[in-house]
Amino acid sequence: MSEYISIDPQVSHGQACFAGTRIPVYQIVRMLGSGDTIDDLILEYPSLTRASISAGLDYVASLAEEQVTPLDSLAVSA
Repeated sequence: MSEYISIDPQVSHGQACFAGTRIPVYQIVRMLGSGDTIDDLILEYPSLTRASISAGLDYVASLAEEQVTPLDSLAVSA
């Protein structure tokens, strides 16, 4: 996937994780959203770096940027 993010069906059920770890990207993003700082996370997870956390945020941003079309908007009236 990238230098910092990997997706492997054999690791964490194929969820995006920080490369070389079993730490899911969503877990770190959720912790940031709950008020943890990047410094807190680096202390808690010494295998993470500022660069890897930034890559995780970029990955999540790219997912949020995808265009999603609700199925009910595709319904054709008869």
